[in-house]
Formats: sequence, C-alpha cells, structure tokens
Amino acid sequence: MLTWAAEAEHNPLLPPLGEIIIGLIAFAVVLFVVFKFVAPAFEKAFVARRDAIEGGIERAEAMQAEAKAALEQYRAQLAEARTEAAQIRDAARAEGQQILEELRAQAQEESARIVARGEEQLTAQRQQVVNQLRGEIGALAVDLAGRVVGESLADDARRSGTVDRFLDELDGMSAGTASADGRGGNSAYVPQGDR
Repeated sequence: MLTWAAEAEHNPLLPPLGEIIIGLIAFAVVLFVVFKFVAPAFEKAFVARRDAIEGGIERAEAMQAEAKAALEQYRAQLAEARTEAAQIRDAARAEGQQILEELRAQAQEESARIVARGEEQLTAQRQQVVNQLRGEIGALAVDLAGRVVGESLADDARRSGTVDRFLDELDGMSAGTASADGRGGNSAYVPQGDR
C-alpha cells in the first residue's frame, strides 16, 4: 500500500485518502438525509400534485356530467313547456269554437224568437184586418141586400144573421176555389132576407 500512497502523493489527480473517506461519509449522510427527508417530501408533493390533477380531471368530468344532466333537464322542461303550450292552444281553440257555437245557437234562438214575434204580429194584424173587412163587407152586404130585397135591413138581429150567413157562404166559396178539381166557384151569391 505504500506504493499506492507513494504514487498518490506523486499523482496530482488523486485526492488524499482522508479526503476520500470524509467525502464518502459526507455523501452517505447527504444520501441518508435525502432519502429520509427530501425524497418523502418530493413524493408527497408529487402525490399531492397527481391528486390535484386527477381531482381536477374528476371534478371536470363531474361538472361535465352535471352540465349534461342540466342540459337534458332543460330539454325535458322545454319539451314539456311546448307540450303544455300546445295543450293550452288546443284548449283555447276548443273553447273559442264552443263560444262560437253558443253564440250561433243564441243568434238562432233570437232569430226564431223575432220571427215568431213577427208571425204573431202578422197574425194579429191579419185578424184585425179581417175583422175590419168583415164589418165593412157586412155593412155593404146589408145595404146591397136591402136594395135587392127591397126592404130595410136596419134591424141589428136581422142584419147580423144576414152578414154571418153571407160571410160563411163567402168562406165556403173561397174553400171551393181551392178545391182539388182546380175549378173556381162562379156561383153568385144572392142573400136571402130573414122573414
């Protein structure tokens, strides 16, 4: 070993043996400190960083899933709102149609009532005109019958009987004109006085 130590003194590239031992001990201490304290700290930092990245990815995926769920819920609500709007539209149309039908029915009822009232008024006016004409025709018939018979028919009872007979025969003539054979009655009326 002397040779090596002798050579080591002569070789400037080789460090002295004491420095090599101290360097090895220092290196072992540093290596021990690094493995005992620094490496676990690096490992913790690495795990924390990995967890943070994985957690961020998981959170992003969860948020994406939540966004998809919210979008699906929004679409479902939108479809439901459209369906409800369509139902409201249909109900409004049906209600409008029903209102129109009710108004139409009311208008028809009102029209029928007005027509019935008009017919009643026409019937009443016709009856009034018939009664008025009956009185005038009766007076004319009595006057004419008096001239034909040659005596005065001023007596109310006689005149009333004559007028009624004349009008009955006139009604009979009207009915004869509208008979099924289609020929009109041309027989002339000659009133006969009550004797």
